[in-house]
Formats: sequence, structure tokens, C-alpha cells
Amino acid sequence: MTDHQQITDDEAAALFEPPAWDERYTGQENVWSGKPNPQLVTEVAGLTPGTALDVGCGEGGDVIWLAQQGWTVTGADFSANGLARAARHAAQAGIADRVDWWQVDARAFAADGRSCDLVTSHYLHPPNGGMVEVTRRLADAVAPGGYLLVVGHAPSMDLPQLTASHRRAMFLAEDLLSGLPDDFEPLVVEQRPRTMTREGTTVDTHDSTLLARRRL
Repeated sequence: MTDHQQITDDEAAALFEPPAWDERYTGQENVWSGKPNPQLVTEVAGLTPGTALDVGCGEGGDVIWLAQQGWTVTGADFSANGLARAARHAAQAGIADRVDWWQVDARAFAADGRSCDLVTSHYLHPPNGGMVEVTRRLADAVAPGGYLLVVGHAPSMDLPQLTASHRRAMFLAEDLLSGLPDDFEPLVVEQRPRTMTREGTTVDTHDSTLLARRRL
């Protein structure tokens, strides 16, 4: 989501596109904490490591955590600057040999023969309810017996800078079920409470969390 205050819907729509994120990642300071997202840790910590794909990986915090747990990971994002940052962070963490990088827009993502034991995406919010179609694309990359984990902001998030465009991009976990192919079994479909701090403001929010497994 954006940290811009009182922006118009047209400006908000532009913030969903690669140029805006390339600009955001040009500064010296990290945009995100570098820590793994909490729902990733909750759902994946007990799985046997294999191959993983993280779509919308940003600066690579989740990719690095997965690699440190023994996964072989591909980090995918539509921002070249974000991927460059992620690669630097992976090298600094000493796990560059366990990861690779893929520049791709999740809205046009195609598995292209990739078949992973885990496909994950956190806080990816394409505009106008586009996450259902993205979920369908992500599911195509899951190997039989593998897992799909999709997490995002629920519409209950209450921050003053959010526009109507932002709210249309949010989703409930159950909204994504229509994007799952028939051979997937939903395991977790819920909104999980979480406290977050943004621009010095602490708010209670919910993580819409969908975990599904592809049948063998």
C-alpha cells in the first residue's frame, strides 16, 4: 500500500504500476523491515523445504527467510529496482546461491513450466479485485501435493490515506476461492487479526489468509 497522503484515485491507480515501485525503491533506506511476513512463518515453518516461488517479493525479506529454512527460492516482482535490492540483501545474508530472481508482473504471470512445492504472495493488491485472477495464475505454478499461500490486507484496514482504489484492491480470503482450480483443497480461509504501524500510526487490522494444497 502507499504511504502518500490524500491522493486522488487516478494517482492511486498509478501506484499499482511498475514505474511507481521502481521510484519507491530508488532511495537509500529500506522500504520494508526485512523480516518475514508473520503468516508465512505461521504456515510454512512446519513444512518440509523444497522449491518455492514468492511473487511480489519486493526487497526479498520472505525469500531470504525461506532460503534460510532450506528452501530453494525464486523471488518474482515487477520492479527491477526491487529485485536488485532483494539480490543485494540475499548476498548480504549469505544465501545468494539458494535463490534466483524473475522480473514479471503478477497480472500477466504464467507458470511457464515452473512447478513449485510452495507458491506464496503477500500483500499483492492489483486494482479492482484483480487478485482472484492472480490467484488462478499462481495456482498453475504449484506442484501436485504443493501449497499455495496468499495473504493480503482485508477491507477492514483503517488508514486515512487509503483511497477507494486501495479499498477495491483489498480482499477477503473467501473472495479468492473462485480462483482455485478444482484440484486444490482449501486448508485455511480466514481473516487473522494483526497490529501494524504505518507512518507512526498503530492500527488493528486483519490479514486475509488463504492456504490451499494441490491434490496429488
